[in-house]
This record gives sequence, structure tokens and C-alpha cells, in this order.
Amino acid sequence: MKIWDKGIAVDKKIEQFTVGRDRELDMYLAQFDVLASKAQANMLAKAGLLSEEENQQLQQGLTELAAQLENGTFTIGEEFEDVHSKIEYYLTEKFGDAGKKIHTARSRNDQVLTAIQLFLKDYTERAAAKTLELVQVLLQKAEAHQEDLMPGYTHFQAAMPSSFGLWFSAYAEHLLLDLALFEAAHTVADQNPLGSGAGFGSSFPIDRKMTTQEMGFGSLAVSSVGAQMLRGKTEKTVAFALAGMAATLAKMAYDLVMYNGQDMAFVELPKEFTTGSSIMPHKKNPDVFELIRARCNALQALPNTLMLATSNLPSGYHRDFQILKELLFEPMTQFLDILDIVLFALPQLKIKPNLLNQEKYDAVFTVENINQLIQSGTPFRTAYKQVGLAVEDGSYVPHKEFHTTHLGSVHNLGIEEIQAKVQRLREKSGLVKE
Repeated sequence: MKIWDKGIAVDKKIEQFTVGRDRELDMYLAQFDVLASKAQANMLAKAGLLSEEENQQLQQGLTELAAQLENGTFTIGEEFEDVHSKIEYYLTEKFGDAGKKIHTARSRNDQVLTAIQLFLKDYTERAAAKTLELVQVLLQKAEAHQEDLMPGYTHFQAAMPSSFGLWFSAYAEHLLLDLALFEAAHTVADQNPLGSGAGFGSSFPIDRKMTTQEMGFGSLAVSSVGAQMLRGKTEKTVAFALAGMAATLAKMAYDLVMYNGQDMAFVELPKEFTTGSSIMPHKKNPDVFELIRARCNALQALPNTLMLATSNLPSGYHRDFQILKELLFEPMTQFLDILDIVLFALPQLKIKPNLLNQEKYDAVFTVENINQLIQSGTPFRTAYKQVGLAVEDGSYVPHKEFHTTHLGSVHNLGIEEIQAKVQRLREKSGLVKE
């Protein structure tokens, strides 16, 4: 069945090519098309385009389809072009003319777009919830390890004393920055396009504010032409959000791969979290973080991929948009899987204590030696030269006590401040659902 079928057969080869992977990918959209169709039927009944009995029948049928989706028995067979035709066929077979009326004042354009908007809105909320969970894990680790010192690096050289608390809290704060991009994506997805038809509205007395409220959208996409222009824009905005957070997680994974190596040996993964070598029995490879890094690096290409697919299109609907599902939906799922595995692995990470007691890290305390001289009245530039010459001639003795004495002021973890940012996000953002 095809919603647009006029009784003219389409060549089988053309049909296979144009349908593509829609039957498979539309499973992501099925529950949201059911939700939108419920709102559509209620609105048609209010407008007098459905009888109350017909609406009750459609609501019953759509509830049955929702139950099938819940228990895993809903499928889209090869006789259907997509999920939308499957749902309409089910309603028509069961209720006759009532099922045939569900598409009144609706085009497949706004039907598909509405399901996508609902799906992407829901996705940003689920991704945000997992991210905030990860932020809490990072802050807990930061608090637990705020006094465990480690060498901070610039240019791949040991530079100054840092701490694991500082490292963990830094990533917590940056994930909150990344959530700003998800909030932007949520804002774009939180627009109701239902009722815009093929992009030119409907002459029926439809109530778009009613469907907006019933589907839980925050706003109505007012212009029918503008509503159709959401197709592609919303997907790209979500892709930018994914790429931003993926960049942060890739950087964190790279750090942990380095820190796990024998040369640094800052952290240790449980044996059951590592893999081995087929010929080197001593190897304990941090494959989990290497794969996180690789997958997150691949995700950073998403915005460019989507832009190349849609950047030369004018306003209105074009079949080009179909491939955005193929390009975006599975990477979205992969990203949630990445968040899950980070949430699973990070709490198990073991921190090596007393790293800065090793002689090879003595030089990271040069700034502390300079600060000690400054406090005794020596000008900075003079102190800098004195310490530099001491390092060169071998007379340098690190002044570690100054740093550890002032650890609290030096390594401001900002845990309370970051928690305050989380709370503000929970209170003010539509992105975060309690």
C-alpha cells in the first residue's frame, strides 16, 4: 500500500530504489506517527470532519498499534512503502471509512515531518538525561580524587601539577557546555508542523494549536512554508549537537588511552574491561576507550555529511530528505550506546596515587619555586631566570610543599558551581525532563 497510490503501477526496480531502507528506519518513527495520528483524529473530530464514533474507533486502533510497538509485534511488511501507509492500512482494514478519513487535511509531507520532529525532540531529551547522569559521575570522581595529584601536560610535555579532581570536573563542565547545543536542537525540534500540509496549509477549519498542545510541542511552526523548511534544518541541528558532545568524549577517551599506558600509568582499568594480544601475554589494551574515540571522531563528520546532502535545495519538500534518516538515525543510536558504555566504565576507573613523587616529574614544580621567591620579595622576571638556571645547571630542588599547602586555591574544582549550573538547567530548560 502507498498513501499516494492512484492505481498506476510503479516499476519494481524503481520502487525498490525509492523506498530504500524506509521500512527499517521508519521503526524509529512509528510510535511518534501513532501519537501524531491520535492528535490528528481528535482535531478532525473537533472540526466536524470525523464523527465522534469514527474518532473513538481510530483512537482504539491507534492504541492497539501503540501496544504492538510496546510488545515488539509491530512490523512493516514489504507490501507497505513505509510506516505511515502501514498505520493507515491497519485503521482502514479495521474500521473502513474512518481509517480512510484519517489523512484528511494532512499531507505525507507534514505527517512525516511531524513524526521526525517528535522523534528528534524525544531523542534530545533522552541524550540530555544520560549526559547529566555522566556529569554527576564525573563530579563524584572529582570530589573523591581532588587531592590526587597528576602532572598536567602541554605540548605533550609535563608542565605543572594538576589533579584528577581537576581533570574530572573539567569534563563535567564541558559536557554542560555541549548540552547548550542539544538545547538549541531541542528548541528547533519542539515546533509543530502538523497542518502545514504539503507546505501550503489546508482550506479545512483545522485547529493547529490543539494538535500542538496534544502532542506536547512547545511551539507551533506558524508559516506552512516555513514548517516544511524544518525538514533538514532540525536534522542538521541535532547533528551539530552530536558532533559537539562527541568531540568532548573523544578527547576524554584519548586522555584515558594515554593515561592507561605503561609510560604514564596514571589510571588502570579493571582486567575485565581490557583485551589482550594473541602473542604478547602482558598486554591489557584499553579497547573500550579507543573505540569510543573512533566512534566519536566519526560522529563529528555528521554535520558536514548532512549539509552536503541538502545544502543546494530550495524551499519545499524534496525526496533528497529521505536519506537523512539513513545518515542520522543509526549514528544517533550509536551515540546513546557510547554514553551508556562511558557511564558503565568510568566509575570502575582506578587512579594511581602519589604520581608526583617520581623524580621525573620534579620539573613540574618550577612555577612553585618561582612563586616562593616572589613571596620573599623577588621580582617575577628575576625569579624566573634564577629557577631556569637552576634547572639547567642541575641545582634545582623542587618546592612541592608550596603547591600542596595551597592545593585548594590552586585547583579550584568548582564542583558547587557546576552543580549550580546543573540545577539551573533542570529548572529553566525544556530539554531536561524530570
